[in-house]
Order: sequence, then C-alpha cells, then structure tokens
Amino acid sequence: MKLLILDFDGTIGDTNQLITSTMQKTLRELQLPVCSSEECSRTIGLPLEQGFKEVLHSSDPSVITRCATVYRRIFSANNQPGAVPVFPHVLESIHLFYDKGIVITLASSRGHASLQAFVNEMHLESYISYILGAEDVKRAKPDPYPVQKILRTFSVDPKDALVVGDTKFDILMGKRAGTKTCGVTYGNGYKDELELAGADMIVDDFGQIPELLNKEKG
Repeated sequence: MKLLILDFDGTIGDTNQLITSTMQKTLRELQLPVCSSEECSRTIGLPLEQGFKEVLHSSDPSVITRCATVYRRIFSANNQPGAVPVFPHVLESIHLFYDKGIVITLASSRGHASLQAFVNEMHLESYISYILGAEDVKRAKPDPYPVQKILRTFSVDPKDALVVGDTKFDILMGKRAGTKTCGVTYGNGYKDELELAGADMIVDDFGQIPELLNKEKG
C-alpha cells in the first residue's frame, strides 16, 4: 500500500456528540422539527447541507441555507480545544504508517478550515500530506470523485490505496474509485451497512489495520 485515504468524523475524531447536539440546537433555534440523536448521527459523513435535507425531508434552499449558517455558528462556539477526542490507537497507527513511507491523506465532508484546525490540534500536520474538505470537491462522497482526485494528485494506482471510514458513504466512495476499503465499527456507522457497502475489511479498533495489512502482505 502506498496511499491511505482517511475519513475524519467517526474515524479519527469522536465528533458524534458535538455534531448531533449542534444539529439539534440548530433545529430548535429555527423552530424546526427536532430529530433524534440517532437520526442526526446517520447523516454524518454527508455534506452539511445534505445532512439537513435528510433529517428534515426538505430541499427548500432557504431553509437548508439557514440551517447550515446557524449550525456553523453554534459549532464554532462549542468546538473548544479538547471537545473532540481522538479514537484509541489512531495517532500511533498514523505514526506507524508514516514511518513506513505511506502517504496519508484526509477525505471528508467537513469544511477544509475545520479539518485543518483539527489536524493542527491533534499535532498531525507533519503526518497528513493532503486534506480534502467539502469545498475542495465537485462531487461529495459516496461519489468516487474525492478519492479519484487524491489518486491523481499523488499518481497512485487505485489498487495501491486504502480508504478507511466509519460509514457506508466512505466505503462506497472507495469501492467506486477502485481502491481497497476498510470500515471501522466504533464510529457513526453500522457494521451491517459497512458489510452491505462491500468493505474489504472491517475492524473494531483502528490499531488493527496495520496488523491486517501486514498479514495481507505476508
């Protein structure tokens, strides 16, 4: 493997509580129907606007735009240092991949500036070679475009890349781009959805990924 393409929310950082509570606060402030935490959680991995379309079952552009604007304000206010913990064994594994010469990148539906801020807070700026956020792509996951853009940027064949994520959107994005895929069960998705999406590997702990790749190589 030459290239690692990682999701962020639910794969590297545990943002679930921050995201779902922010969505609910947004809906309350705008006096819109408030969805359950589970309903909000199921939209994580989609672009923000698409997430609100899903929970509200609405495509009214004025409503969706207001939701996104209010959400970003509340999220920014609540996202204090330490609000988003890193999942166990993620940092150690990223360091291990880096030491092996593997190019490590991020492909997320989160905004680029927000991703960069998290990378800096987690002291990963020396390890992450490329960040692809929501505004950096023409088409968002589960479309293969984000992965294809990264593959082109580093001139890597799909068979030499691995996409890792916690939702079916990540797995479908990778599969459609022709890469290997790994689902993680500790995030926002569900194991059965990862299986149905066709994940090549499924792990309960990020630290299992280097071990599995070593076995595959052997």
